[in-house]
Amino acid sequence: MERTEKLKKIMEVRWHGRGGQGAWTASELLARAAIHEGKYIQSFPEFGPERMGAPVTAFTRISTEPIKIHCAVYNPDLVAVIDPTLLKTVPVTEGLNEEGTIIVNSKDAPTEIRKMLNSNKGKVWAVPATEIAIKILGMPIGNTAMLGAVARITGIVNLESIEKVIKERFRKDLAEKNFAVIKEAYEEVKSE
Repeated sequence: MERTEKLKKIMEVRWHGRGGQGAWTASELLARAAIHEGKYIQSFPEFGPERMGAPVTAFTRISTEPIKIHCAVYNPDLVAVIDPTLLKTVPVTEGLNEEGTIIVNSKDAPTEIRKMLNSNKGKVWAVPATEIAIKILGMPIGNTAMLGAVARITGIVNLESIEKVIKERFRKDLAEKNFAVIKEAYEEVKSE
């Protein structure tokens, strides 16, 4: 089955992170990979004059048809949480439907994350994004690892498209390392 057949009319992703963790960058990279596959996209952040480390939200919409709505994502198909400390302070599952998915940057088992969320909404996935980033990049920035996990979970874009976007965005050595992070997270993401 071709990946586009899996895509419903519009797939909506909401990213949660803190200023400086790359939530918007991950959203934008996902959207650009979808463009390489001929899909329609939207990617935008939601933040004010917050300081570094303040909670931020970013949104990605991907569709096989033109997207005619222009607002925040209120009922996401997938929620990606880059900073697991936000589980205690931000209602990350808000608007997530019963068939939705939540992916959290955590080395904890998805069943433990479910308990922290105190919610039965959606399917829970976990990936140790920060650990992967530290091991490969030498920095605790897990946004590209989360991108790899989102690609694996949804099948919304393929790794080849992500690799193209990474090579366009980063200098060669950094692109190679980030793509290694993406591939490892793609393989390591686990569900309930």
